[in-house]
Amino acid sequence: MHHPTVSIITVVYNGVDTLEYTIKAVLALTYPHTEFIIIDGGSSDGTINIIKKYEKKISRWTSGPDAGLYDAMNKGMELATGDYFWFINSGDAPASSDILEKVFSGDVFADIYYGETVIIDAAGKEIGPRRLSPPKKLKWKDFRMGMLVSHQSFIASRRITKKYNLQYKFSADYDWCLHALKKAKKVRNTHLILSLFRDGGLTKQNIIPGLKERFQIMTKNYGLISTILAHFIIAPKFFWYLINNKRY
Repeated sequence: MHHPTVSIITVVYNGVDTLEYTIKAVLALTYPHTEFIIIDGGSSDGTINIIKKYEKKISRWTSGPDAGLYDAMNKGMELATGDYFWFINSGDAPASSDILEKVFSGDVFADIYYGETVIIDAAGKEIGPRRLSPPKKLKWKDFRMGMLVSHQSFIASRRITKKYNLQYKFSADYDWCLHALKKAKKVRNTHLILSLFRDGGLTKQNIIPGLKERFQIMTKNYGLISTILAHFIIAPKFFWYLINNKRY
């Protein structure tokens, strides 16, 4: 029986306070068919020392200047040799050590596996579920209502992926996942929590430019009128959640 290899790619820049948490969680995975790749953006804060501490257990790693988060993720894919890509960036983690056994428990493999995400704080303590929940059956048209699946809970076959579009500085992951969904023939809902996502990532730190980029991507894929109409639903839900949960 063929067991697919999962390339777990971690991107980091000056992540001395977050990277070791992620490395330990990835190395604790019990699924044997993985490779672990770390792409560092030329850190100057001790991050490299953390990588070197574990480098015998890391498949490949590089350090050097890049053109931002998504350029680094492209470098990770170029180094990867696995059947699937799974991006678990610095500060994030797989939901459990046996999660990949659960994902790849069958003998017919999907193009995309997706699931739920739990938000954690800087100390790794659970905050709660992500604001947006994935639908039971995910299709590319569902992303008209936003990025319903966190990138960290989206495992995609290399056959249906492309490089991240560096035109987008904050929402290239939305464009990348949408492209993969369009190409996918089989998309499987794992009905599992796949990842722990550290609150306060790049998109949240740049919420307004990120939303502008996402609107552009939506318009490109769904048309302007459809995108505007979708925002009559998206915007009230966003503000209702913000008011009731004091987070987004």
